[in-house]
Parts: sequence; structure tokens; C-alpha cells
Amino acid sequence: MKTMIIAVHPSLADGSRMNRKLVEAAKQAGGLTVRDLYAEYPDGRIDVAREQELLLAHDRVVFQFPFWWYSAPSLLKKWIDEVMTFGWAHGPGGDKLVGKEWGLAISTGSSAEAYGREGYNRFTVDEFTRPYQIGFQLVGMKQLPSFIIHGAQQMSDGELERMAGEYVRHVSRTTILT
Repeated sequence: MKTMIIAVHPSLADGSRMNRKLVEAAKQAGGLTVRDLYAEYPDGRIDVAREQELLLAHDRVVFQFPFWWYSAPSLLKKWIDEVMTFGWAHGPGGDKLVGKEWGLAISTGSSAEAYGREGYNRFTVDEFTRPYQIGFQLVGMKQLPSFIIHGAQQMSDGELERMAGEYVRHVSRTTILT
């Protein structure tokens, strides 16, 4: 199974200890294609043909990002809007992604308890990510369980190392949701 991780963080190299560690661990593990979307497209001009070729070359794609204002950084929305084209990903003839797998790897600054009916945010991360679930279902992709890291900013170096190892195992071995 060929897996591609698309990291979407505008300050991955110098601003996100957690996301940077996850990317480093995935690169060191080998066998995973790991990409930094903001480094590849600093001007926001996405090479749609290249992105579609990369999607076709992989069986699984994991979108890794920090949870900002209950969503992903804006470049991921732009990427989805431009890459998932009518006639390629959906609509008549739009079957190129059918059967491929997708997943989310999200880091939050809040505790797990903050994401629930009784928590500060009042909704679960799963509920906040419904637009991704619906969109990728529309194009025929199969959903993987999300990898969620809560309280990312408060983690010790040891916890960070442990989570990075869990992340690599997760993206390498996770099976689809039924």
C-alpha cells in the first residue's frame, strides 16, 4: 500500500513542534511519501496535474494539519477545491479516486475533554470534520480513522516522541472504517 502524507502547516519548519515531529518521524520510517504543501506552494499556485498524478500513484492519503478555528489551514481547502475537479474526481467520468483511502491527522491545542457535548468546544473533532467526510465520500474514497493529538502545545519531549511513533504506526497499518 502506497501512502502519501500531505502536511498542511504554514510554519512547519519553524513554528510547529508537534507537526514537524510527526513529519520527521514519517520521513525516517521510510515507505511513506511525505509532503509539505506550504513549502511546495508558497505562492498558493497549485499544480493540479501534478497533484492528481500523485493521488493516482498512491493508495492512501493522510492530511496532517493543526486544528485552527475548527478547520484546517486555508491551503488545504484551496487544494481540495482545485485538485478534486469535476470529471476527474466526481461527476461524469470522475472516478479516479474511487476505492482509495483517506484520513486526517489533526493536532489541537485543547484537551480531549474540550471536544465533546459538555466541553468548551461543544462538538467532537469528528463532527467538525464532517465536510471532509462528505466530500471524500462523494469521490468514492474510503475513510480511515482519524489520528487526533490533543493538547499538542503542552506535550513533553517524551510524549511527543511516543505520539510520533504512534502516528507512523497509524498511517502505515490503519484499516478503513466500516
